Amino acid sequence: MIWSLLVGLIAGWIAGHLMRGEGYGIVFDVVLGLLGAIVGRWIFEALGIVVFGSLGYLIMSVIGAVVLVTVVHAIKG
Repeated sequence: MIWSLLVGLIAGWIAGHLMRGEGYGIVFDVVLGLLGAIVGRWIFEALGIVVFGSLGYLIMSVIGAVVLVTVVHAIKG
């Protein structure tokens, strides 16, 4: 569980910086990263992509978080 939170934090932080240039704050970044892992897994499964290892999981989570940030930006603006 601690590993998932750490990966969520890193994924959310990376996605926040990629999409906006700064994060949304540590709590929202962790939530974004964790939800990004769920969205990323769904996307990867739909495309038939299999993820191995911590780095693969992190990449999948970042992609999912970027999708979520894009959706949040579309809704806000």
